[in-house]
Parts: sequence; C-alpha cells; structure tokens
Amino acid sequence: MKFLRTEIPDVVLIEPTVFGDQRGYFAETFRQDKLEEFLGFRLGFCQDNESKSEFGVLRGLHFQLPPFSQSKIVRVTEGKVLDVAVDIRKGSPTFGKYVAEELSAENRRQLFVPRGFAHGFVVLSDWAVFNYKVDNYYNPQADRGLAFDDPALGIDWILQLDQLKLSEKDRKQPSLKDADLFTFAEDLYA
Repeated sequence: MKFLRTEIPDVVLIEPTVFGDQRGYFAETFRQDKLEEFLGFRLGFCQDNESKSEFGVLRGLHFQLPPFSQSKIVRVTEGKVLDVAVDIRKGSPTFGKYVAEELSAENRRQLFVPRGFAHGFVVLSDWAVFNYKVDNYYNPQADRGLAFDDPALGIDWILQLDQLKLSEKDRKQPSLKDADLFTFAEDLYA
C-alpha cells in the first residue's frame, strides 16, 4: 500500500497493492496502523457508508463542524468519479484550494480527506458505487456545505453544467465567504 501526499499535503492519495493471477486478485484496502504511521496521528474510524449514483450526479461539497467533524477515506468500487476535497481551514496556507482526483474501480485509488475539508464528487461513468469510511458519526446540527460552483473555488467538475444532477440542498449551499468554516489552529483530532 502506498501513501502519496497531494498538492495539499494533508490530503493523501492511497494506492493499494494488488496481487493478481489468472484466478482474480487480492488487495488490502485499509490498514489503520499504516495510515496512522504515515499521517503521524491516531484515527478512530467508526462507520462505513455507501452510495450509488448515476452519471452526472454531483454530491457535495459537504462537511460537519466541530466537534462532529469527520475524516474520510473514500473509494469507488464500481464506476468512476471525480473526487474533490477543499481546504476550508481559515489561516491555512492552502485555504480555498482544492485537490481533485479520479477514483475508479479500475484504478482502485482512495483518498484520505482530513477534518477541516469540504468534500464532494461527481459521477463520470454510467453509474458509480462510492464507499467512504468516517471517523465520527453524522450529526444533522453540524451538517454544512459549500456551493459546488463558487467562482472563488474555481473547481473544474469536468462535466458541463447542464449535465450535472444535484439535490435541492446542494443547489442552495453558501459560497466560501458566507459559509461556516474551520480555523487552521484548531486541533481537529483532539
């Protein structure tokens, strides 16, 4: 298993090692001890989630405020998505910047999205099954989001606007300047 820092070093790309032969393949998809060793802090994942979406569905950009903030490890087990993590920690050197990675069943890549980041994805295949592991339970009072099309973020979702399918909730999210955000100095893993 390889861990690779992205252009925002707190967001980590995970590439599992795949062992295959004529019968199929085997891959270790999660090793908490190895990830914690790489990151330099402890994590406590408590829940796995899964969604299935058709082409053009955009889910995000979502996050939860402290003390209910969540780290996520996300992956695609069927299909292909563009996965996006946005730094929303005021005072961070990468505040307002984003990482976008293509995740697919074929490339088996995963993305570690730390606390203090908004997260979203758009489906690029006919449909996709998206899995994510979180380290805190969902809390509806802490649920927040950002506008997927905020010009201040400038996210290239690859698809045209008329191809995107969003929930009513995601159509009405605030811009970065109007959103509830994190502070870079917060210890989000305390």
